[in-house]
Amino acid sequence: MKYLATFHTHFDAVRYQKYIKGIVHEAVMKPVPRKLSSSCGSCVVFASQTEMSMDKILTPDIEKLYRVEGDEYELLIENE
Repeated sequence: MKYLATFHTHFDAVRYQKYIKGIVHEAVMKPVPRKLSSSCGSCVVFASQTEMSMDKILTPDIEKLYRVEGDEYELLIENE
């Protein structure tokens, strides 16, 4: 499973990347794809061999969390 998380601030994205790397060991910070919108323009993309528990993935830093399948983005969670 591949996931993409967006954030309200760039600092939140950096902090989340460090957090999620401790769980999945491969997390990349990138610009948010044009199909999606984000407050800060930064996202973290990470993958897992199996579907992950939302308890592990979610933090208060996340603005939106998507599951990525090819060029499609499925919104899973939206924090306001």
